[in-house]
Amino acid sequence: MHWPWPRTGPQTKKRIHYIRLRLRDVSQLFNSMDPSPFLQKDLDDEAEDFIVSWAREMPADEPVTLRIYLDQWPPEDPGQMVRTAVRNYFAYRARMANLDFKNLLTQGRTTLLIGVVFLSTCLVISHVLLGNRVSTGADITRESLTIAGWVAMWRPMEVYLYDWWPLRRRTLLFRKLSRMPVEVVQRGQGS
Repeated sequence: MHWPWPRTGPQTKKRIHYIRLRLRDVSQLFNSMDPSPFLQKDLDDEAEDFIVSWAREMPADEPVTLRIYLDQWPPEDPGQMVRTAVRNYFAYRARMANLDFKNLLTQGRTTLLIGVVFLSTCLVISHVLLGNRVSTGADITRESLTIAGWVAMWRPMEVYLYDWWPLRRRTLLFRKLSRMPVEVVQRGQGS
């Protein structure tokens, strides 16, 4: 029903990948609960999920085109309006994903500062209070403070080692989708 057939374009050596979406009418593309003007409306959740999931499966460095097939063609050609609305939507999603990325890095800096201060405090307390004492209680307390200090570093390490990758990829994907060509054709026309 919906296939992203790759095809080589005549003007380029790179493969052009098509995301093909069949709709009854153009209103199915948009969220019916969104009161925004048409060019600023949110895409329907299922339509967005479909487009994004297919785009994720395609090579990041190769172009993608969204081709929308309409069963019911409106009186006026919806092509330009749909192109603008889809591009606006994914540009907005790219800005929001980029904002999430920046907020995550800010949170990472804050948690790193807190973690370093807490780790340092734990190590200083361990050294000042326990010094070179040798006893089971001193060893347990020293190790507990050291472990607590390193556990405080867990969240900043998670942010800087793992959490930022998915947000960066999502931002780049949405930027790509905000620039993709969008074609609207009446079902039965175009391939």
